[in-house]
Amino acid sequence: MTSKQAQLDAALTRIAAAIDLESSVPVPQQLRGALEFGIASGQLPIGARLPSVRSMARKLSLSPVTVSNVYAALQGAGHLEGRVGSGTFVSRNAPVADPEKFHALEKAITELIALARDCGISRDDLATRIGMDRTNSERPLRLLMLGNFTAATRDYAADVRPHLPLGDSIETAILDDISEDPPQGYDLVLTPRTLLPQARALFPDIEVLGLTVLPNEATRVALAAIPPTAAVVGYSYFPTYVSMMKANLLRYAPHLARLDMVVRGDESEAARAKITGADVLVYSTGAEQMAAHLQPGQSAFEYRHSPDSAELREELLPMLERCRQRPARG
Repeated sequence: MTSKQAQLDAALTRIAAAIDLESSVPVPQQLRGALEFGIASGQLPIGARLPSVRSMARKLSLSPVTVSNVYAALQGAGHLEGRVGSGTFVSRNAPVADPEKFHALEKAITELIALARDCGISRDDLATRIGMDRTNSERPLRLLMLGNFTAATRDYAADVRPHLPLGDSIETAILDDISEDPPQGYDLVLTPRTLLPQARALFPDIEVLGLTVLPNEATRVALAAIPPTAAVVGYSYFPTYVSMMKANLLRYAPHLARLDMVVRGDESEAARAKITGADVLVYSTGAEQMAAHLQPGQSAFEYRHSPDSAELREELLPMLERCRQRPARG
């Protein structure tokens, strides 16, 4: 083993030990910062070959998608370079700090951590604040959250906003409202995965990220509170969503013994009998009118979603960094 490879392996071992999956600092941000720090300090030497995406993912117990996105972001920033058939290497042009300046930086970091502690700020909170800081060279991004319903789409955007660095903005739009004249000037479009084909058709020149949406906390609590013996009807706004909605209801409320599904627009006697005989009606977003027509003894609640927070950390944040390297859209 060469001395350069031994130095690289030792640095990667330290990085693996430093990654904290329970930290409030997103894992992609931790990994990118650790690699950038290692390169700048010379611990990851120029020309050293990094492990493959899958090997690094196994070493760090991370998703290959997370590692791939971080590698891509570091290549875009000039820290790494990919060589076809050979792998990923620390770039020959990667910035390496002067040893004296780096020593001064480490001293300043130690003093900053001590100052934060005196102010009652934890290391995680400090790291998050530093990660959200934007330098003059890092332009703010404009994001668009695209959905089917106004209130739900605004809630999705509100769930995403805390994950955005300061300066980035997110707006909302409803699919039916913009289908004839899609707005322009966005760096990234976000949308539930079910709307991904329509979003890509409307924004062929803009990167679109499909988000996994899961039942939000209020919905999960309401599902868990349904008595096992209750007759439950799931009411789907879209025919194409009825099977997925039923599967999710059973996933998050496996104790339900009597679950039927009805699709909006079904006026059959069988559908009306299911709704009339239900103890609990769980209706999808867009079908709020169902709550206004309850029979005595019936209860109802909306089946609301929120974006998967783990996915936002692992996929959205690296994508934002890639978008930031591109020229601003007019």
